[in-house]
Amino acid sequence: MNPEVALPILIPFVAGSLSLVFFRSNAAQRWIGVIGTGALLVSSLVLLYNTWSHGVLVMEMGNWPAPFGIVLVSDLLGAIMTVLAGIMGFAVAVYSLPSISADHETFGYYPLTHLLLAGVCGAFLTGDIFNLYVWVEVLLIASFGLLILGGERGQMEGAVKYVTLNLFSSIMLLAGVGLTYGMTGTLNMADLAVKLPEVENQGLVTVVAMLFLVSFGIKSAAFPLFFWLPASYHTPPVAVSALFAGLLTKVGVYALYRFFTLLFSHDVGYTHELLLWMAGFTMITGVLGAAAHYEMRRILSFHIVSQIGYMIMGLALYTPLALIGGVFYIVHHIIVKANLFLVAGVVYFLRGSYELKEVGGVWHTRPWLGLLFLVPAMSLAGIPPLSGFFGKYMLIRAGVEVESWGIVLVALVVGLLTLFSMVKIWAEAFWKAQPEETGERARRFEAALPQSAVVLMVLPIIGLAAITVFIGLGAQPIYAIANAAAAQLLDSSDYIEAVLGVRP
Repeated sequence: MNPEVALPILIPFVAGSLSLVFFRSNAAQRWIGVIGTGALLVSSLVLLYNTWSHGVLVMEMGNWPAPFGIVLVSDLLGAIMTVLAGIMGFAVAVYSLPSISADHETFGYYPLTHLLLAGVCGAFLTGDIFNLYVWVEVLLIASFGLLILGGERGQMEGAVKYVTLNLFSSIMLLAGVGLTYGMTGTLNMADLAVKLPEVENQGLVTVVAMLFLVSFGIKSAAFPLFFWLPASYHTPPVAVSALFAGLLTKVGVYALYRFFTLLFSHDVGYTHELLLWMAGFTMITGVLGAAAHYEMRRILSFHIVSQIGYMIMGLALYTPLALIGGVFYIVHHIIVKANLFLVAGVVYFLRGSYELKEVGGVWHTRPWLGLLFLVPAMSLAGIPPLSGFFGKYMLIRAGVEVESWGIVLVALVVGLLTLFSMVKIWAEAFWKAQPEETGERARRFEAALPQSAVVLMVLPIIGLAAITVFIGLGAQPIYAIANAAAAQLLDSSDYIEAVLGVRP
């Protein structure tokens, strides 16, 4: 039965339900938030260990065998993504204790967060494409609720763009699901992997693949429909921004990896060439947007876009090394990007603004925070020996091996411009003196921040920074897992046999 496959979905649902039961007690909701996300992290680590030890794990809901029943499937990629969701959920839950206001808690912050985590884990572990659509809608509803939490004008403006494009993406996804079922008579991914190559009109299969490409391209904030992300991610509370930055776009990236390895690898010369162009333009537009802005969360939001390009690059090159680099880069980026948002939040609570022109002097009063910023910032820029260097090295080397010089050049230039953006934040927020005109506000904010709140916000930042250093200095175990995950993506026979019981 492999019940551990369902636990990362079930635990957030139970925690969210308990949060609703204790809706009138913010203290109880906080405890449930920490304990529930901690349990999610433990269950996801157990799932990864069992998947690594025993191969692809399958749970048949109601004991109905595939392809007739609903199945949950854990291969290494899905298990890795579930662990990352657990890490993000736990880190943000601890960070939320001092940073989320009582009003936001009253509006349903914790139930919505648990619902979001359940949707994310469901998307990573589902074994059929219709249930992928269902889980994506679950997390979309939860993310919209978190995005408008508090009902401020800026949040509502960002939410309109967020929801409009994501609803369009969902329509494209549902259309693709319907057409796929019409061609094959099945929605199970393993069954589709067997039946799609047998479809007589392979041109129609490619057309359907383009529907999924557009849908998941929007959800991953890839070029050209990425502008909803920098328009919305800077508007909610910073804990929400960090959770979004770490997880939401990665659901789209995960789906691209799943669909364009398991299902749509029949016309690589066309589909993956489009992915390569998408990757290049995503990198460029994201990093240029970051270079043009001076608000910390906007800069970091544009860098989510640019870094998505590296992940898609690994899929587009479609070689063993490229897929290893892509999986490795996803692991690195989720940890690093969420941590940068958390650091930006501490700067806000100390200085009262996210605008670089209005803050400064953090290094002189809190040098430890400057060091904690430098770890994820330099990793994002690809400075050795941190995690980002190894991910970019593998991707660039994979590009060189297949002589894809254009994407290699773009990746190198974008890495330099990423370093420029991180140095800009360092110079403005940490190194320069606090501007005189905003000095009184900064002193007022810092005086009002209890030391216990600083400790609780810094603990997850230290933990994520330690993971970043470990991935860099101890890259071998992460590389081994990424290598095995990439091998499963390139050869889907184990996945198909585990689900259908028949080796293709």
